[in-house]
Amino acid sequence: MSWFESFILGLVQGLTEFLPISSSAHLRLTAAFAGWNDPGPAFTAITQIGTEAAVIIYFRKDIARIVSAWCRSLFNKQLRGDHDAKMGWLVIVGSIPIGVLGLTLQDAIDGPFRDLRLIATTLVVLGIVLAIADRLAARDETGGRHRAVKHRKGLDELTTRDGLLYGICQAMALVPGVSRSGATISGGLFLGYTREAAARYSFLLAIPAVLASGAFELKDAGQGHVSWGPTIFATVIAFVVGYAVIAWFMRFISTKSFMPFVYYRVLLGLVLFALVGFDVLSPHAGESGD
Repeated sequence: MSWFESFILGLVQGLTEFLPISSSAHLRLTAAFAGWNDPGPAFTAITQIGTEAAVIIYFRKDIARIVSAWCRSLFNKQLRGDHDAKMGWLVIVGSIPIGVLGLTLQDAIDGPFRDLRLIATTLVVLGIVLAIADRLAARDETGGRHRAVKHRKGLDELTTRDGLLYGICQAMALVPGVSRSGATISGGLFLGYTREAAARYSFLLAIPAVLASGAFELKDAGQGHVSWGPTIFATVIAFVVGYAVIAWFMRFISTKSFMPFVYYRVLLGLVLFALVGFDVLSPHAGESGD
């Protein structure tokens, strides 16, 4: 991997990680369209450490409060009912599904899941799911004809069941094209949470999974076309760009819908289907470099 490739891929990672459009799919597609080797799941997992560092800094006050309350609740029973202490446990519970499935499906993640036809399918299907979830949330928040505005839940109402369901949604992002934020935010909207609450918990829930995945893949950083220098450079780029994107995205969802991302996902998926269908692009483009 050249330094130019690592710069572009780091930029793509930072731009797409927090948007519901799938960063892993965009890394895969960027390499395929440019005629480069597929950067592979190891490169993706390690560069995601950069974007998760942006999450940690952006939500540093929330994270410090949650970690402090959770640690103190281990020794003080009276604190176990505290919202922040419970949030710590909910993040742990929600991280279980992706941890189990990530290890179980490791071979598929490294191989069949990176087929461009599958990525096109997940882009379209999850785009439709996000559209339905977004419209449902909009209807509840504004009320329909002869309907009262329906209350949507905040994170203070998050339950163990919902935390686990969020985790199951997050695990779907093991397939490129699904999108970690897209799947978990959609799940949160279907469960009755506000857009902001769904996004905030999605980002917090991703921290343990992404850091663990990145640490697990570090052993592969020096193998094949994934080398230490370019990979670290891409991770730094992803961190800087990712921080700016997450700050913008949290402001965006407070007043806007997710429909622009839905249109983009569906259009990209259909274009990808056409390119593969007309043999312009091989469904396994670049995989020989894995």
